[in-house]
Amino acid sequence: MEDWEDLKSILSFLPAISRSSTLFWPSSVVEALKIISDGPHRSLISSGETLFDAISSLRRSLSLSSETLVLSASDGYSLFFDRLTSPQDSMRWFEEVVPAMANLLLRLPSLLESHYRRAHELLRKGEFGIHTGLRLLNSQQPGIVLLSQELIGALLTCSFFCLFPDTNRDANHLPTINFGDLFASLYDCYRENQEHKIKCIIHYFERIYVSMPKGYVSFERKVHSRGFIEDQTREALEVDFANKYLGGGALRYGCVQEEIRFMISPELIAGMLFLPAMADNEAIEIVGAERFSSYTGYASSFRFSGDYMDTGNVDIYGRRKTRIVAIDALCNPRIRQYRPKCLLREINKAFCGFLDQSGHQYKLLLKDNGLHGAHFDQEDKRPNGKSSDDILLVDEPSSSSVERNEGGSANEVFKNAEKNGYQHLDHQDEIGIATGNWGCGAFGGDPELKAMTQWLGASQASRPSISYYTFGIEALQHLDQVTQWILSHEWTVGDLWNMLVEYSSQVLNGETTLGFLTWLLPSTHNAEAMMVDLTNTP
Repeated sequence: MEDWEDLKSILSFLPAISRSSTLFWPSSVVEALKIISDGPHRSLISSGETLFDAISSLRRSLSLSSETLVLSASDGYSLFFDRLTSPQDSMRWFEEVVPAMANLLLRLPSLLESHYRRAHELLRKGEFGIHTGLRLLNSQQPGIVLLSQELIGALLTCSFFCLFPDTNRDANHLPTINFGDLFASLYDCYRENQEHKIKCIIHYFERIYVSMPKGYVSFERKVHSRGFIEDQTREALEVDFANKYLGGGALRYGCVQEEIRFMISPELIAGMLFLPAMADNEAIEIVGAERFSSYTGYASSFRFSGDYMDTGNVDIYGRRKTRIVAIDALCNPRIRQYRPKCLLREINKAFCGFLDQSGHQYKLLLKDNGLHGAHFDQEDKRPNGKSSDDILLVDEPSSSSVERNEGGSANEVFKNAEKNGYQHLDHQDEIGIATGNWGCGAFGGDPELKAMTQWLGASQASRPSISYYTFGIEALQHLDQVTQWILSHEWTVGDLWNMLVEYSSQVLNGETTLGFLTWLLPSTHNAEAMMVDLTNTP
């Protein structure tokens, strides 16, 4: 098999067995899946209880019985299919969908082999110019995995049947991928939003077994390292306010921005199989994930509300023009978020996520030293007599305009982004960022600071605009006024950075208790003089 090295890196995390570069199911699994595919008249699977019995049997055939699932997983499957699902829907699920799932699982080995052959052809022909085969994309290892939607369907079916080995996932900083915990959480502490998360997943399976999607989804680990920024192009990006573990609590109790996105677009879950936790200088970009479900509400009020037909256009690789970048903010940073090191961390994280790195090298946006003494040169972006690595900030205008949207519900960032065309524009050069209060909920970040750091990252990454959803936060009521003033005075990225540093220094020294926007507004009339003072500080 081509790309054998790629397969070897992921093989221990897959349920299929390999021998002489050939993938296959054990004969006992093949026989069991064939029986399930014949329907309940032969498999006797007609309830959540008997379904979980079949899952346990498959796990034993794969020698996974020693990797015990959460004890209440069986109760969760029974609760959902036997008590929370109508008899009519349950009957259709076991008579139509489960047999189709078994048939797809039977094809998993051949789908994987076809995937590696295609990845080899893409590399050989130079269409992508890089490896795209399924493999473990470890931390500090930039790369792309390109999966067909059909293969993703088979992998997620493995998750539903809890067939992925759990051994060594924690040691490799990989999140949970089997659905056992998702169903167990439904039983252990019933919440209606948890039931509706599962309804989204079930709807996904019902959809793909009626009509299997034929496109592709790419998953890219982006690593922010030294080099030069060369000829960036601008792509459409929808920001995923992520946990450092991709998906966050999607397969447990979580039900906020990231988890909801993973429920309405379950193909995103596939990335949890092979993408370990993000380091401070990393982001993950996913292109092409299809949306299958509509919903209402947020957090405890989240509800599945029916089917969603994603009509987005596709690119030359068969991916929907939906781009999501996952960036994780500092968790519970409190006062330390105002320290220079933490400011740098957040701006670099945003820059890494927002920059299109495909086919280009890129350079460190900020360094941990020389905070006040950088010299800028607009002509060649290098201070006289210094190497590019000595630059604190490239002296570019803060050209990314910021559109403030209060939004109705907390997840309107996605709905409005789609309505306004941020996801599906065909002309890449016209596309900006759709984002909001990154890291300002459970993570406890300062929303004014986060708005400015994302603007800095977007400007440095040459994004033309940000559609920023404030969700009605009072602290951001002056965002329009401040950003328009900054744009009208043609501040550079470096100018805004220096003001953030001055403000943060005052916060750390107890000299101000104001938010950044309020602090900046009274000083805008003499900001030019202030900026001169900061620039001349030795």
